[in-house]
Amino acid sequence: MLVYLNGTYVDHTEANVSVGDRGFVFGDGIYEVVRVVEGNFIMEDEHLSRMDEGLEGLKITLRESLKREIPEISRTLIEKNSLQTGEAKVYIQITRGSAWPRTHTFPEPEVEPTVYLSAESFSPHTELHKTGVDAITVSDVRWSRCNLKTVNLLPNTLAKQQATEAGVNSAVMIRDGAITESPNANIFGVKDGTLYTYPATHYILSGITRNAVIGFADELGIPVKFMPIRLDDLFELDELFFSGTTTDIQPVTEVDGKKIGGGKPGPVVRKIQKAYKEMLYGS
Repeated sequence: MLVYLNGTYVDHTEANVSVGDRGFVFGDGIYEVVRVVEGNFIMEDEHLSRMDEGLEGLKITLRESLKREIPEISRTLIEKNSLQTGEAKVYIQITRGSAWPRTHTFPEPEVEPTVYLSAESFSPHTELHKTGVDAITVSDVRWSRCNLKTVNLLPNTLAKQQATEAGVNSAVMIRDGAITESPNANIFGVKDGTLYTYPATHYILSGITRNAVIGFADELGIPVKFMPIRLDDLFELDELFFSGTTTDIQPVTEVDGKKIGGGKPGPVVRKIQKAYKEMLYGS
């Protein structure tokens, strides 16, 4: 598999970054994942806009000329890896760059950021979208700037591993008694035909697919309330689902061994799934 690293296309087995790279030693960087269907980049502009927000939030300066090249680099990787048909995903990661010695302050003078992109095939979780998945509740111990899509994913990784060890698909993260996100997706609840989702604060990532779901709901006449779902109210919901670039629209039918609603995907999530599928693949 060919990847892009700092201006060069190279086999992934030969791609190397310095041990002084701040993404390696501090997790000092941001990333994005863009879905590609039959060569079409899904909501690419929205991903690149959020990438800009992340760079600004971390005060990483990327040359405008290089920033403008990212769509072209992405398409070159799709072509070089023969991914023009079927489904794929492009991973974009930008760190503050390599500096020595290791210090907690930003490098002086400023160094060139490390820019890495890869592209690989992708298979949607089609069967799980039909049947729904199970999850457990875990404490949301992430930092308070979850709105930035940084490469600091250790709490997410530990939560996902906890779910795996519990024998379930994923986790529902709880902060101060309220549902925030899953380790790798946003969360929506449904009660009496209304969607509920955590407001777009620093405690969640403003997901690209989340925003698409909100748009679909508006088109379908489904009310949306931006308010936290309390853990105490979780099992009073009619439906629960995850949303994400590679998660798609994933019904959650069981949490902590208890059924959500009727224990199967409900009518609201089915409508959202249909709209999302039409966006990805056409009607």
